[in-house]
Amino acid sequence: STDDEDRQILSIEAQIAELKEFAEKERLEIIETLIEKKTAKMPGRPIFNEMMKRIEKGEAQGIIAWHPDRLARNSVDGGLIIFQLDTGNLKDLKFPTFWFDSTPQGKFMLNIAFGQSKYYIDNLSENVRRGIRQKLRRGEWPLRAPVGYINNPRTRKIDIDDDRAQLVRKIFDLYVSEKYTLVDLQKFADLKGLVSRSGEAKNKKLALASIQRILTNPIYYGLIRYAGETYPGIHKPIISKKLFEKVQEAMRMKGKANKRRTHHFAFLNLAKCGECGCVFTAQ
Repeated sequence: STDDEDRQILSIEAQIAELKEFAEKERLEIIETLIEKKTAKMPGRPIFNEMMKRIEKGEAQGIIAWHPDRLARNSVDGGLIIFQLDTGNLKDLKFPTFWFDSTPQGKFMLNIAFGQSKYYIDNLSENVRRGIRQKLRRGEWPLRAPVGYINNPRTRKIDIDDDRAQLVRKIFDLYVSEKYTLVDLQKFADLKGLVSRSGEAKNKKLALASIQRILTNPIYYGLIRYAGETYPGIHKPIISKKLFEKVQEAMRMKGKANKRRTHHFAFLNLAKCGECGCVFTAQ
């Protein structure tokens, strides 16, 4: 797996090299080397599923992997491997770090290995959630810093990113003036080089949804909202609570429907702007 969440003891290249040496020693012919991008903790991996279909068609009789947890850490994929062993489509499994023999005892031990792998990932997830809850109780932001802040690896907290914070503050000021739409603010952010954290390398501009999330995120005046709960934060705010509340009121007013409409336009909501995609209104 090349998934960032799927940390490995050895690199992909090191595993492949070790497995090729192991195959030569065991006099095994490798049909193809497969590298899966998705982690084994969830079912639905495309390369894994395609491999199992090819084995069922008879293209290969076995699988060589570094460890059983590289094949499956969920009950669905683990059960599929055991089922293919039972039907005889899959003749054998080979691991440099784990003994396996296609016997009732061997399949029992393989089931235990899959179960241990699933227990490890489940327990790890629970420990991560526990750590996040503890950080929230201390008023610390537990994830990647939002736009306008930066993660401090030394303190493991978030600090204000001065250049970005000024642009975030300006976005709030422009919106509360009621002269700018979300599209206008998106163009302003793009003009000033305010890009998303995930798109920094590609210079990817902020989406409209990202602009709206900035305007509705209470973290900018000192509160942390996480999983439907709100916690007082210890980070330095970028804007005042008063400015944030003004922006929320402006958004509510813009979102209200005009109940006093006296005209009926036949082609309303059908024509869109070719540049921004917004629907034309009429009066």
